[in-house]
Amino acid sequence: MARVVEALGDRSIVLVGIMGSGKSTVGRRLAQKLGLRFIDADTAIEEAANMTIAEIFSTHGEPYFRSGEERVIARLLKEGPQVLATGGGAFMSEATRKAIS
Repeated sequence: MARVVEALGDRSIVLVGIMGSGKSTVGRRLAQKLGLRFIDADTAIEEAANMTIAEIFSTHGEPYFRSGEERVIARLLKEGPQVLATGGGAFMSEATRKAIS
């Protein structure tokens, strides 16, 4: 496992997939096994906005949420190495795909 972490350098392991596919569950286990921190992007977005995702959607709409999601994920990717679970729709964003790659 140490070789995997060493090979990451400052990069993150990013989990993507549809909502409910187990990204957070698998991410927590993987992070624990590798001795890395686990970050759930949805939780980080809620903390940054001081609102739940449902509140963000209802108050500001999806485009606003997606814009914030892009910014938060870009910021989180600079904080590696870590295991990062993205939200179910995050990978639909071209900017987020580029940042992850």
